[in-house]
Order: sequence, then C-alpha cells, then structure tokens
Amino acid sequence: MRPYEVMVIFDAEVEEETIRSLTTRYQQLIKDKGAELGPIDFWGKRRFAYELKHRWEGYYIVLQAKAEPAAMDELHRQLSLADEVLRHKILRIPESVYGKLAGAAASATPATAGGEAEA
Repeated sequence: MRPYEVMVIFDAEVEEETIRSLTTRYQQLIKDKGAELGPIDFWGKRRFAYELKHRWEGYYIVLQAKAEPAAMDELHRQLSLADEVLRHKILRIPESVYGKLAGAAASATPATAGGEAEA
C-alpha cells in the first residue's frame, strides 16, 4: 500500500455537519477497498485568492490514508462527481511524511518566522 494525502475543498454554503458526514462517507469508501485511514484535519472555511466556480470561500479538509492506487482512483471519481466539492487533489506522499499533516507544519512556520523577525 502507498501513502496518500487528499485535500478537498467543499462549497462553503454546505453545513459543517454535512461536510463531516460526507468526509466519513469518502473515508468509508476507501476503507472498504482495503485502505488504512490516517489522520484527518478540518481546516474550516478559508477565503480564496481568486473566484472559484463563482465562490470566494471554501471549507478545506486534509486527510491521509495508505491505499492501493485503485482505491484512490475510485475516490477521485467520486469527488469529481460530487456537486458540493469545488476542488480536490490526491497526492502520493513519501513514507517519511505520512502521519504529519501539512496544516500543522504550515501553521507553526509563520509563528516561528514572525518571532525571528521581531528579535
């Protein structure tokens, strides 16, 4: 099995409870195909740098899983068909990065950089 990271941007008008249930459904989809689920991070609503499908805001989630390529192909197909998904990206990641979510590292970097600049 190979490690993957999946980022999904949902329409911000969809309720958070619905987003969480959809996320669970997508996780179950790949789990049924033999995947091992990894960490998941709900980033919440964020403003886009540019308009995307007539929207200026989206709800971001990032999840990781170890799966066979066929399971991720099916996930890609399902996400492409979902009306509530604005964008998604499935990346194969190195084994050494698996289990460390990018959101945690990204949020720590600006605080460190800001502290160095002020000193």
